[in-house]
Order: sequence, then C-alpha cells, then structure tokens
Amino acid sequence: MPAFLRCRERSPSTQACSALGYSCAELASYYDRTGGPVIYATEAFGPLAGFSTGWVIYLARMTAFAANANVMATYLASLSDVFAGELARGIIISAVTIGLTWANVLGVRDGVRTMGVFTVLKVTPLVLMVLLGLQHVTGSTLLPSAPFVIDQLGGTTLLLIYAYVGFETIAVTAGETSQPRSTLPKALVGTVIGTGLLYFVIVLVFVSIISESQYASATLVDVGRALAGTAGAFAITLAAVFSIGGNLAGSMIAAPRLIFSLAENRLLPQWFGHVHAKYATPDRCILLMGAMALVLALTGSFVKLAVASSVARLLGYLICIASLPAIRRSASAEARKKAYRLKGGYTIPVIGFLICIWLLMQSKTESWIAVSILIAIGAVLYGIETRTGIRGNGED
Repeated sequence: MPAFLRCRERSPSTQACSALGYSCAELASYYDRTGGPVIYATEAFGPLAGFSTGWVIYLARMTAFAANANVMATYLASLSDVFAGELARGIIISAVTIGLTWANVLGVRDGVRTMGVFTVLKVTPLVLMVLLGLQHVTGSTLLPSAPFVIDQLGGTTLLLIYAYVGFETIAVTAGETSQPRSTLPKALVGTVIGTGLLYFVIVLVFVSIISESQYASATLVDVGRALAGTAGAFAITLAAVFSIGGNLAGSMIAAPRLIFSLAENRLLPQWFGHVHAKYATPDRCILLMGAMALVLALTGSFVKLAVASSVARLLGYLICIASLPAIRRSASAEARKKAYRLKGGYTIPVIGFLICIWLLMQSKTESWIAVSILIAIGAVLYGIETRTGIRGNGED
C-alpha cells in the first residue's frame, strides 16, 4: 500500500470525506444525466464553472495515475532487484502507461473485465491479512496512552485524504445508470463508509504488528511477512500491484472520457471530441491522458503527485458544495421531495467546505504552482473553444 497507510496520526480525513460524500450524494439525487460534478457546477454557476470543475477533476485523476504508477514501480522493486534502480523504474512506468493507453484506444471491454479480476485479486490477500492480524489487536492499540500530537497534522491529512477521494466520479455515469437518483446517493455514501472501515482495520492491524520505531519505513509488506513469512510478504506485494493496476486501468477508462464530455459540450476544442473510426473510442483524449501522466510519473515522486491530486480534487469539491444551495432552490417541488436530503440544513456541506479550505491551506507552494500551470493550460483551451464557438455562431 502507498505511504499514506503507514501513518498513525489521527486526522480529519474520514470526517472530511464523509461530509463531502454526503454532499455529493444529495447533489447526485437531483440529476439522471451523465456528467456529475460538471453538471452541478454548470447548472449553478454557468459554463466556465462547469468546465473548471471538469478540468480539475480530470487533473486529479491524471496526477493520481502518475502517482500510482510510481507506487507500482516501488512494489515491483521489492519483489526482485531486477526491478530496482531508476532505469527499471522508468521502464516499468513507461510500459504500464503506454500499455494501458494503447489498450484503451483499442476498446474498453477487456479493460472493464480486467478491473473485475484485479478487484478480487487485491481484496483477498488484504482480507486474509486482517483476519490473521486482528488477534494481535489489544486494548492499548485501540486506546493508546500516548498523547495526541498535532504536529504536521495538516500536511499528513492532505496526503491521507488521497486514499479516500475518487467517489465523486460515480455520479459521472448517471445517464448510464438504472434509477440514478436513488442508486447513486446510496453508492456514494456506501463507498465512503466502506473505504473508511477498510482502511481503519488495515491500519489497526498495522500498528498492532509493527513497532513504533519502524512506522517511518515499514509497509504492509512487512505486516504480511510478520504474519505469514515470505509467502505473506509476497501475497501482500501482489495485492498491492493488483490494486494499483486496477486503479490505473480505471483512471485510464474514466479520465479521458471526462475530457471527451467537455468537448462534446463545447467547453473544449472539438479536436478532443474525435472518435476513432474503427474502435469508436475517444482516441485523442486517451492519448493526451497517457502522455501527460507519463511525463508527470517519470518526473515526480508519489508524495508530490498525491498531494497535487488532492489539491485539484479539493478545488472541484469546493465548487460542487458551493453549487448545492442554487441547485436546491432551482429544483422542482417533486425533485426536492425525492432528493436525498441532508439533515441539519447546510451544516454538513458547510463542514465539508471549511475542511476543504483548511486542507488547501496546508498545501505547499510547489503543489500550487504545479496545479496552477495545469489549470492555466485548461483555461487556454477553454478560451480557444469559446472564441471559436462565438465566431462560428456569428458566421452561421
């Protein structure tokens, strides 16, 4: 597992994602169209906000892909010295990124099936590890006597939240989901709760098995080794590789189609709306995703890329939460009656909004610079399409 699962510090990550998840659940209950966050922002604040939201969520998925490609190289290096070293790291990242890019240009059917297989292969070893490790959990683990230290809490939380985010993309496929107004809110809430519980028991086993002096360098592979020797370490390593592989495959399927959707709605130049004549896939968007992710993966570390991904997502979440009041007001009486309505008025959204602001304030300057450059690229593309669209309409 990535470095964020090695941390024992308490943080508001779970609370933040719970507030965000519930807010997104209510937003999803108002719409049955494909687009998710892009629709919410567009309906509330107009096309520019819709584009900005879609673009930053795309950036979050793309930088997350680059971060996870780095982690896959790290775990493969732990299997054999053949995979160790900078050259091997570059080859692994390039092979995985180029391979998934090309596979998605050819079609998505096999990619979806592969994700299902990856899910089974990654979950089984983790469940076995938890079952074997729970016997080592004691009262002192659940209620530690050490004082609560808040030093560097903000930076740790910004990295930890990377483990929980991604649920917002569930709503992007609303138009292809059966009864989305009732199904998607349940899926969003269930995803956040399920993820939080899984990470809780995994970290609980980790801190029960690994000594405190080893927290900084140990991984779940060390937990597997302590529980089941070499076989346990090998199983957890493979679980990590399969988990990351499934994540990468999912990102390569979803993120390019978000860009394609923006082009279809004339928020990006129509060049991005190209569909491959033979394979009927958004080939240019897929190639763009692969190229950008490859460059970032080869030039950045996991921590830097993960934090940049979190920053981009938090910006998108802020816009989504801010759109909730306008969407509530504009919804019909029947829609409001059927919506997944949050209790306490705007209490939960406000909590989520404030936590997002606080987390963004913990980000370092280098993360803001990186995200700002990528946002500026999107703004230029949006400006090109806007001017071209206006000119085209005038000629018509």
